[in-house]
Amino acid sequence: MSNTQITSQAEKLALIRESERMTRKQVAELTGINYNTYAGYEQGKVKMSFDAGMKFFKPERFRKYRDWFMFDETDPAGGQIAPALAHIGQDSTTLHHSDQKTG
Repeated sequence: MSNTQITSQAEKLALIRESERMTRKQVAELTGINYNTYAGYEQGKVKMSFDAGMKFFKPERFRKYRDWFMFDETDPAGGQIAPALAHIGQDSTTLHHSDQKTG
């Protein structure tokens, strides 16, 4: 169990986007979610609906974060990871491998 859990949906969305080095506009275009709607999710103005969540995790690029986003769980062997910028349950001695590709 990690000692630092991020519970804010908005914060998790921002960490995913920033870890993928994408703009909000790029995320909106990739997922098919309206830009203003997505920006509202990331700013915490409104919660993402189930349907929007399905759109968000449909692109292969974001699927690896699904379990972390929904359950605060990771399974690297199963392809489920936390965003590089999240640092959940990790200390500075275990971050050196973050440049490795998965999949």
